[in-house]
Amino acid sequence: MTRPREGGFLIAKVHQVAGRIFARLLKDHGIEEISPPLGRVLFVLWQEDGIPIGELAQRTSLEKSTLTTLLDRLEASGFAERVRSEEDRRVVLVRRTAKDRSRQRAYEEVSEKMNRLFYAGLSVQEIDRFEETLRRLLANLTGLEKERRQGAKPSRQEVARRGKDEPAARLRPERLPRRDRLNRRSPRA
Repeated sequence: MTRPREGGFLIAKVHQVAGRIFARLLKDHGIEEISPPLGRVLFVLWQEDGIPIGELAQRTSLEKSTLTTLLDRLEASGFAERVRSEEDRRVVLVRRTAKDRSRQRAYEEVSEKMNRLFYAGLSVQEIDRFEETLRRLLANLTGLEKERRQGAKPSRQEVARRGKDEPAARLRPERLPRRDRLNRRSPRA
């Protein structure tokens, strides 16, 4: 019997522990008002300021409702603001504030320290390989999420490409080969 894979479980555990450590580091540096989820939004804004909410949601991989809650908190604490686009008044942009700019360097220092802790004992090649694997996992999951949102059903070839080890119980009957669908029909009374 093969041992069950633990990748998803381990990623979730790493996320929990890293979040607690990161929050403690922020507090130690006097940045208590920026939680790790808020920092995720600010990190994207530091790369490009004044982007539409929809694009910010996509870049942070957050649902718009979750992002809206985080933006409410960022606005209330003075770290971001929502403004209408001058080119298209229907578009709402998210912009950084002077308060955010004044704290960016301290937040980046905490992030750098967190990266050193996170990658301690790993070579540059191991880090590169690890991050590439994570990008592939993320692409797998975001592709599946996009398909489900659009209501598309993956073809048999797509299911096969994702891996033949996927348990049949997790596949919808219409995605199974015909012979397996016939075997799954309930007996007629």
